[in-house]
Amino acid sequence: MNTLRLILRELRHHRLNALLSLAGLTGAVALLVIIQMTTTAAARETRRVMRDLGFNLRIIPKATDMDHFWAHGFSDQTMPADTVTRLAAQQGIFVTFNHLTPALEGRLALGDREFLLTGVGDSVVGPGEAKQPMGFKIARGHVYLGSTVAQHLKAKRGSTLPLKTRDFNVERVLAESGTEEDVRIFTSLADAQELLGHPGRINEIKAIDCLCLTADKDPLAQLRAALEKALPEAKVLQLRTMADARARQRQMTERYARFAVPVVLIVAAVWLGLLAWLNVRDRQAEVGLWRALGHGSTRIAGLFLGKALLLGIAGALVGYAIGTTVALRYGAELFQVTAKSLAAEPSLLLWALVLAPGFSAVASLLPALQAVTQDPAESLRAD
Repeated sequence: MNTLRLILRELRHHRLNALLSLAGLTGAVALLVIIQMTTTAAARETRRVMRDLGFNLRIIPKATDMDHFWAHGFSDQTMPADTVTRLAAQQGIFVTFNHLTPALEGRLALGDREFLLTGVGDSVVGPGEAKQPMGFKIARGHVYLGSTVAQHLKAKRGSTLPLKTRDFNVERVLAESGTEEDVRIFTSLADAQELLGHPGRINEIKAIDCLCLTADKDPLAQLRAALEKALPEAKVLQLRTMADARARQRQMTERYARFAVPVVLIVAAVWLGLLAWLNVRDRQAEVGLWRALGHGSTRIAGLFLGKALLLGIAGALVGYAIGTTVALRYGAELFQVTAKSLAAEPSLLLWALVLAPGFSAVASLLPALQAVTQDPAESLRAD
């Protein structure tokens, strides 16, 4: 009788042990699939939520008068508009900076008051990044108004706002934010350059840092060193509270995965090893009889390890199906911002089909060695 048929008969005969082993493998694979899918989703959710909080880096001309900057909220110096493309073209720059967005800011008088005017250009993102704009993407001839500006000017969506010699369409009135955004008028970069009299110039590049390091690891020093090499005529300011929050959230997601995966693997290994040992003990007389009939150690070990491999394959298939179903069912409720991005990952099935049988065989290895090394006379005497 060939080895596969013996294994199948053994599975039927010791079905409780086989079912418990299959349950352990299925549970382990399902949990690991869920952990992997939710960890990926959590990282994606963190990036999106933190991105929506806004930029955490401000790159301004090095010659900026910082007293003026902090008093007025923008640099008194300007740079060529192509500075952002020159920065983006630097080798490896997106390892440190991303979503590079040119801007020109200044004050604009409207009636008896002055408001902050911010012109925003197109973002430049790293290779492979989805081109989702940071902040606002505003067409020429249109404006977004902060809530205080709109109240003062009695403007609303769809109304016309005269700025110097041109009329602009109010495309959107922003909700009250409790920040200086409430007293800003947002336009396209080209319109701001015209209105502020700085054609082809910008005075800031807004960005997000990609280091994801907390303040204790001094990310600002690394950011400044990278910028000094790539764009020596500029300097970078970091909104540290926002950057820290982003870094801590991302690190928490990574720590969760580093903790959960070993726990699942250890529990599964103990479970499978114990069941394999019980199986060997229950089949002690049977193994002794096989040895007495002349069956070699390789054949006997093949029976135990073959069973482990078959259970591993079955556990991988069932566990992947269960884990994916659970992750898709409840992941959409957990990660609402990026719910549409949550999808089955076929690569996890391939990994499960490779690793689960191997893991099952390794967990069963010591009991299998015990089976092939025991004295057949002792085994039969015990029976």
